[in-house]
Amino acid sequence: MPTLIVVTREGQEHVLVGENGLSVMETIRDNGIDELLALCGGCCSCATCHVYVDEDHVGELQPMNADEDALLDTSDHRAENSRLGCQLVLGDAHDGMRVTIAPDD
Repeated sequence: MPTLIVVTREGQEHVLVGENGLSVMETIRDNGIDELLALCGGCCSCATCHVYVDEDHVGELQPMNADEDALLDTSDHRAENSRLGCQLVLGDAHDGMRVTIAPDD
């Protein structure tokens, strides 16, 4: 089971135990970190699960699809390492991945 390091908007760090096959968004939500709204429930239609992925792990991620890219374009806080947590499915290769919850739009 991969561990996920999550940094909140206030800078508080949480180490969460994820489950292979669950998304970053589900892992954060299921562990009670409620500042990640995830309003659409993981359907890639709202961008309220926007996170910044630590540069060390960006190369391990699944490629971004056109819908995710378009939704991230609607954020005033998009960065090169921006991703939607609902689109990042955890696996063993993601053990120790660090993400920071993006500012609210």
